[in-house]
Amino acid sequence: MTGGTQGSTSFITVATCNLNQWALDFDGNADRIIESCREAKRLGASYRLGPELEIPGYGCEDHFLENDTFAHCWESLVMILESGVTDEMLCDLGMPVLFCGVRYNCRVLVRCRKILLIRPKVAMADNGNYRESRYFTAYRSPIDTKCEKLILPKVFHEKFGQLSAPFGTRFLEFADGVSIGCESCEELWTPRATHIELALQGAEICGNGSGSHHELRKLNQRLELIVSATRKCGGVYLYANQRGCDGGRMYYDGGALIVCNGKILAQAQQFSLEDVQVVAATVDLDDVRSYRASIPSFGVQATESQRAQSQRSFIECSDYLVNEGASSLMSATSISQSPRVHCPEEECCLGPACWLWDYLRRSGAAGFFLPLSGGADSSSVAAIVGAMCKMATAAARADPNGVVATDCRKICRQEGLWVPSSSHELANFVLHTTYMGTENSSENTTSRARRLGEVIGSYHLSIKIDTMVQAVVKVFSTTTGHTPRFSVRGGSVAEDLALQNIQARLRMVTAYLYAQLLPWVRGRSGFLLVLGSANVDEGLRGYMTKYDCSSADLNPIGAISKGDLKKMLEWAAKTYDWEILAEIAGAPPTAELRPKGEGVGATTEHSQLDEEEMGMSYEELGFFGTLRKISRCGPVSMFRKLCVIWNHLPPHEVGAKVKRFFYFYSINRHKMCTITPSYHAEGYSPDDNRFDLRQFLYNARWPRQFSVIDKLVEGQEDLTANE
Repeated sequence: MTGGTQGSTSFITVATCNLNQWALDFDGNADRIIESCREAKRLGASYRLGPELEIPGYGCEDHFLENDTFAHCWESLVMILESGVTDEMLCDLGMPVLFCGVRYNCRVLVRCRKILLIRPKVAMADNGNYRESRYFTAYRSPIDTKCEKLILPKVFHEKFGQLSAPFGTRFLEFADGVSIGCESCEELWTPRATHIELALQGAEICGNGSGSHHELRKLNQRLELIVSATRKCGGVYLYANQRGCDGGRMYYDGGALIVCNGKILAQAQQFSLEDVQVVAATVDLDDVRSYRASIPSFGVQATESQRAQSQRSFIECSDYLVNEGASSLMSATSISQSPRVHCPEEECCLGPACWLWDYLRRSGAAGFFLPLSGGADSSSVAAIVGAMCKMATAAARADPNGVVATDCRKICRQEGLWVPSSSHELANFVLHTTYMGTENSSENTTSRARRLGEVIGSYHLSIKIDTMVQAVVKVFSTTTGHTPRFSVRGGSVAEDLALQNIQARLRMVTAYLYAQLLPWVRGRSGFLLVLGSANVDEGLRGYMTKYDCSSADLNPIGAISKGDLKKMLEWAAKTYDWEILAEIAGAPPTAELRPKGEGVGATTEHSQLDEEEMGMSYEELGFFGTLRKISRCGPVSMFRKLCVIWNHLPPHEVGAKVKRFFYFYSINRHKMCTITPSYHAEGYSPDDNRFDLRQFLYNARWPRQFSVIDKLVEGQEDLTANE
């Protein structure tokens, strides 16, 4: 019977964590899990929760179709139990399990080297970046509600003597009345969330192991769901998450939480270079019981739920979880606190910075190479790497024997106990920037690139590539007898575009040449990862040259809007005292691929402006992208919505803007097939590789859609005229 033994203590310390796991790094993942369990024990916890699929890493994707992955997970589980960290502590671990020939995404609850329950996930995440139903099946309980049993693998029962374990959607109830249930990631977000039924069945503590990626402003939604869930039903809710880049485009942003009765008791960091972070809180379960008992409607619905099940769906455990000494920790660890939420500008900088650090240290590269144009986009990437260097330097100097310090030495090819003396020193090792100018470049952008490199500390070069451009043009002229000219010099549109694209693509070739050879030039070993700098709006509109310097190894800003990037530059200018970033944020965006034109001096801003060339503003692109992807609008639906949003414009102008956007979106969609792997940050990312699954060959005239828009415009304007 839930409620605890009369006269006994009802205090319990619980712990949750952020873990920087790496897909298929079974040994490293197990070590980090063991470390988190030891830290939870040190904090006095009787229950430790970990992230979703923490044993293999969440991002294994099609490797979940391989039997090897499941076998290695059981080997890792044996390793974790043999370490002794589950002795006298309940550990909630995430791993895939094969049951009756079906793959399930499971929580495995273990204590004292015994599996108490294997709880399969009942709702798969299949939207946006997620494809869980490709790898796993959503579990459905048998009709008779009996808990099934899994015969455990030989590697497990030979080691620990346990032949089988309960398998199903039950929860655990211990001899002292402590009742603990669990759910996985997506189940928190579903309309019929499983924690509601767990609460009505009597579970007082619910753990959610998650693999939730970072997206701008997403943490606010998690906080709202978790806080409101426990405010409505009472109870203790723990949230664990992976943190870091585990091998793909996504950054898992941690933010582990402990909430009780609608109040936040503990919150881990969202952005950090730590591999393991554990937070704990001590709670009085009598607070949960009295909170629930004070809500009459909760009592009614709990009775109905338990009657409908014919019996409460728990598994009885003979162990005790409450801690006699936990009450002494109550005042220190269980004070309600306000949630810590980063502003979008910070998220744009810190999330990609942590993602780049993981990629750098795990790839074996010696640093990054960035074509730095002096414009907002490439400067944003430079600022992100600069922020990464500040975070890494601070962590390395705080713990010279720690993981970050060790990684600094490995990346910079240094020995002993060397740590960077400043972020400026670290940046000089890892960031290589080069301004690749032509006769069309302005002195302003040349100067901005140089000054930005100086304040961040990059190894910076300023070069001219006119000789390369002239060589390519000469080859073409020699073989065809024709010499292309820019439009301002009498050339056609085709000639003009070809001359612009030659410059852009030669910058990509130059970038890879310098990335391979600069370490050698500097007397160092290794290679550099080339960074791209095309923002999400340019990808959406296709305002980029295919295989130009938007083609790279990584793109930290590929899913961040121009508006958010400019705000991030202004934030970084103030936060890090890099004043040049504010100047760059205020400069008009320009590609500088055409001649500057008559009357344009060498020290003025270039006359070739992005927004004029695109025929739409970056702000408008933000609307188009949001409506197309997040609101799932085709051309007609977008027109209807924008007529309301942009009510300052007549319908025919709105219609023209919508048609212009969809025309350019469709003729340039093929560019997304070759897009550089980009950090995922924005919900309207056009990333074709996984997030935005649409064709790349369109009828760019959109005959049916555009004709409907024309009729709607005609009808609305006739109605306005009659009024």
